[in-house]
Amino acid sequence: MPLFGATDPLPTRPRRVLVTGNAGSGKSTLSAALATRLGVPYHELDALHHGPNWVPRPEFAADVAAFAATDAWVCEWQYGAVRPLLLARADLLVWLDLTRRQVARQLVARTVVRRLRRTELWNGNVEPPLWTVVTDRDHLLRWAWRVHPKTGMRVRKVLAMPDGPPVVRLRNRREVAAWLEGPVAAG
Repeated sequence: MPLFGATDPLPTRPRRVLVTGNAGSGKSTLSAALATRLGVPYHELDALHHGPNWVPRPEFAADVAAFAATDAWVCEWQYGAVRPLLLARADLLVWLDLTRRQVARQLVARTVVRRLRRTELWNGNVEPPLWTVVTDRDHLLRWAWRVHPKTGMRVRKVLAMPDGPPVVRLRNRREVAAWLEGPVAAG
């Protein structure tokens, strides 16, 4: 499949878009902005996945299957259980290919602000105490650092697929803004 950059014209106006990247890369922010620009619904997968006390919602896969079957949507490409279903329906994959350093900076700032403000995320959940970054091996900050290379590996597999969707690779905030103002706005 073709790989496009921030200024390359899109082959068609997308209707079903996946946004991938590491935790903290800006997937949800870009997804919401893109859905608005395209005039299609945005489905936040974290909100569908996390129930109270961070317990996965049993309806998650069914909820994803229901919206994936519709004609138009934008969502993040995460959660292994639903990735194949979403990929099979997508007509565009947007890859936020930020460096570990960029992601870490954004994720630390976001996590600290959310924790200090006790921001409710989904179904009553809030960020855990900041000290848990030291005690919890799977704390979001540590997990994001550890799994960073996996997104690139997944995207390379999509690029090798003969029937996969086209991929747009965006490497920083400037490219994201240029893409939204350029090819997306022109489409």
